[in-house]
Amino acid sequence: MKAARLFAAFLLSLLPALALAQAYPSRPVTLVVPYPPGGATDVVARVIAEKLGTAFGQPVIVENKSGAGGNLGARAAAQAKPDGYTLLVGAVTAHSISMTLAADTAGYNIEKDFEPVTMIGSVPLILVVNPDVPAKSLKEFIALAKSKPNALTVASAGNGTTQHLGSELFKLMTKTQMLHVPYKGSGPAVTDVIGGQVQATFETGPAALTQVKAGRLRAIATATKERMLPETPTASEAGLPGFEVAATYGVLAPAGTPKPIVARLNTEIGKILQMPDVRAKFDQQGVIPMHTTPEQTTQHIRGEVSKWAKVIKDANVKAD
Repeated sequence: MKAARLFAAFLLSLLPALALAQAYPSRPVTLVVPYPPGGATDVVARVIAEKLGTAFGQPVIVENKSGAGGNLGARAAAQAKPDGYTLLVGAVTAHSISMTLAADTAGYNIEKDFEPVTMIGSVPLILVVNPDVPAKSLKEFIALAKSKPNALTVASAGNGTTQHLGSELFKLMTKTQMLHVPYKGSGPAVTDVIGGQVQATFETGPAALTQVKAGRLRAIATATKERMLPETPTASEAGLPGFEVAATYGVLAPAGTPKPIVARLNTEIGKILQMPDVRAKFDQQGVIPMHTTPEQTTQHIRGEVSKWAKVIKDANVKAD
């Protein structure tokens, strides 16, 4: 009898949470994108927002709040009321790097100030070079870098970006020395590699693949488990096992957001990521769809923070 009463009490304790999840959302939801319109994070967020609005029967609005390398918007989302009505669609890899590189200025902690909902996609990096670079394979590129320390120049989208840290990880793994040339974004970095002012870059698929297909850049290897291009090997296939780097994107809610709301969001976003038209739009952006549980998302973030903290320390990377 006592066991039955305890079980009944347990069921009653669940009712408020279940009612909360069923009532959510009762008004518009805002997705904060911490970057300007037009970038991969923004495009992915808008695809999710459109479908989520349909599923919820409420407007889902994308708010671009850029600045401080994505930290301004992430900080604002972290400080929002934890009720499920303000969410962050963030570049998880970049925010994880900021936890070490901008620890004193970021204004938030990605591991403590958010309730992870789900990862939604990843954009792997590709090592591309100017066609005049005398290296047609990864082994040749590494040999060239070793033969002339700091003679090879490597562009990135900016100091502390995934592209920059990807190149630093590559140098650590291959014991090579190359000169890092930071730019203000992927566009100008890729333009100067095409022009020959810089010889190589570790860049995302959306920024590099069009130029590779046009013959303006040569793809050496992809930092992926599986091939992105039929004719281009992965780094592991080319002799550098374990070199896997991608910019990853996720949906995060402010810490303290009720678990039933997080679960509802995770379920709905999971359904959205299976839709053929959504997958097609992701593919156009070079984004590989991902769907993870909140617990898996937590583990992913923890792994990213740890991984890049070690690279930053070992490579002695400094903030601007």
